[in-house]
Amino acid sequence: MIRSVLVANRGEIARRVFRTCRSLGIGTVAVYSDADATAAHVREADAAVRLPGSAPADTYLRGELVVRAALAAGADAVHPGYGFLSEDAGFAAAVSEAELVWIGPPPSAISAMASKVRAKELMGAAGVPLLSSVDPASVSAADLPLLVKASAGGGGRGMRVVRELACLEGELASARDEAAAAFGDGSVFVEPYVEGGRHVEVQILADAHGTVWTLGTRDCSLQRRHQKVVEEAPAPGLSEELRETLRSAAVAAASAVGYRGAGTVEFLVSGERAWFLEMNTRLQVEHPVTECVYGVDLVALQIRVAEGYALGAPPSPVGHAVSARLYAEDPARSWRPWAGVVHRLSVGAEAGAGAFGVRRRGLRGGGPGPYIYGPLDRNPLGAPHSGPQIRPWPSAWVTPSEDPHPCAPVTSRGVPAAGLRVDSGVDDGDVVGVHYDSLLAKVIAWAPTRVEAVRRLAYELERARIHGPVTNRSLLVRSLRHPEFLAGEMDTGFYERHLAALTSADGEGGIRLAALAAALADAASSPSRFGGWRNVPSQPQVKRYRAGDDEVEIRYRLGRDGLVADGFDRVRLVAAAPLCVGLEVNGVLREFEVAAYSGGSVYVDSPLGSFAFTALPRFPDPTTRTEPGSLLAPMPGTVVRVADGLAVGKPVQAGQPLMWLEAMKMEHRVVSPADGTLTALQAVPGRQVEVGALLAVVTTEETTP
Repeated sequence: MIRSVLVANRGEIARRVFRTCRSLGIGTVAVYSDADATAAHVREADAAVRLPGSAPADTYLRGELVVRAALAAGADAVHPGYGFLSEDAGFAAAVSEAELVWIGPPPSAISAMASKVRAKELMGAAGVPLLSSVDPASVSAADLPLLVKASAGGGGRGMRVVRELACLEGELASARDEAAAAFGDGSVFVEPYVEGGRHVEVQILADAHGTVWTLGTRDCSLQRRHQKVVEEAPAPGLSEELRETLRSAAVAAASAVGYRGAGTVEFLVSGERAWFLEMNTRLQVEHPVTECVYGVDLVALQIRVAEGYALGAPPSPVGHAVSARLYAEDPARSWRPWAGVVHRLSVGAEAGAGAFGVRRRGLRGGGPGPYIYGPLDRNPLGAPHSGPQIRPWPSAWVTPSEDPHPCAPVTSRGVPAAGLRVDSGVDDGDVVGVHYDSLLAKVIAWAPTRVEAVRRLAYELERARIHGPVTNRSLLVRSLRHPEFLAGEMDTGFYERHLAALTSADGEGGIRLAALAAALADAASSPSRFGGWRNVPSQPQVKRYRAGDDEVEIRYRLGRDGLVADGFDRVRLVAAAPLCVGLEVNGVLREFEVAAYSGGSVYVDSPLGSFAFTALPRFPDPTTRTEPGSLLAPMPGTVVRVADGLAVGKPVQAGQPLMWLEAMKMEHRVVSPADGTLTALQAVPGRQVEVGALLAVVTTEETTP
């Protein structure tokens, strides 16, 4: 019987495993790097052991340190989570050799699937359908497009799509370098790239007594940089014949390696054909959608299998679940990750209902005054109300329940209703650092039908309160509402086709109204800043904000007839408080929730959208100008490579890659903005840089003094 589990991981997955352990009466142990000393998963565990350092290679990837931590803390089992050491056969063996229970598959199964090349050979012998590998030395234009893949590891690292024969050698070299840096193994292979293919996977669960469950399918086709963004279960639009093909192939794959525990077999699907991609010998990031549909707790079942229990009859699926990964990143800028403080992250019931909780917290909820009203004798925003309630998500089920669907909230009449689940790795006030990936949370919606689940997920994401780093929230909402996704006709090229449209700027009207609300809320926090009521015209109040790359200036004054603001016709101030502003726009009342933080960050949330601003000073500092041609670090990270032959005095061309930065498990190219000459180079491989650090200077005829 397992009494205490060390989770050899961090963030969201560590907290996810801890949640199940608590429900089963099992103690928890965390490990943490110096960068994670105050992280949520550390605060949540019963005990925590420091791994000195911050880089993954010095901490979470040091198997001997993790085993030593488990023994020191008195744990009797280790759960690897996903990523890091979860698919390291040597680590699994070391855990067992230390007489600890390994909550995962046998080391032999991990080893068999660790190399994608070796895995394809095994699967071919087991009769699993495969895409044949291609010899790079004999490739012709007729073989294009091709996919270069790292033999080891995953997460999209070391993967390149090649559409031009002349690019093949360069992409092979780039993939080898990235794979070697990420996994310590630079071997790659090449296979055909299937245009318009879907990424479909099968969840398996096997015990030590010969039973293998297949818990349906998941579609994970919406991907950025070969990493999943949106996933759902079951995969829509598959015929029963194709589902059976996938199920049979997954069972054959598991049986071929003597699998035990939870795992995933991934396939590429096109039409009625399917090909084996790889087998992930661990719990997947996207496992919650399967849990929602089948009403099980996969972590609890992993623990039971590790304790030697036999699986019974598999549960039956009910309804549909869709999950979206909320990242601190900017999709409009090449998926650039962002670091910083998460001031607030609340989704669903925590974000309020109706007026997003503003009526409870702001104008009518006793929030900090004073309140500023327009020329009315009462506040028309109404009395406080609680709005619809979301029943808390159940924590765990070890075995299928007799309830018609234990994972779903149930109405008073016993009918399953739409439910929401949030698996988060951060709490309010936590910091997103540069050493690890930028996943903030997974938001999962379950409903009896796909239409209802998708609609609920988009609704809750749109109304979430996310204050801090830039996120992909808007992209997720637009993706879920895209006609192609709604029809279930998406494929892995979805973002290649639609990214520009999905990341286009919101309407200027919404941004300006939000900025006006921010200015009025700021004025309400200090009544004297309104200047008082005047019977004669006065100079307008001026407030300037930065929204992304744009600047918004708000000019307004309050007089006998209420609010007068430049550029705002038929806009009337109803009420203003530091937390909330009510504006009547063309006869329609709109409520704007406003939150201001130190450093000038201001966030405005309303039914018109969510907007982030930076309050600008009245008199800008002239010393903050950047010299023309300067290339600044777009994110905090590490310089991992500089282009061969790059040197001061050498000519460069527009779009030419100059250097590569690595941040949050992603590699980013820094390219020359124009044709010119490299006149300064500050980037050195291994150098840690902050946002805005000078990397290089490219001088052109236009920038030459």
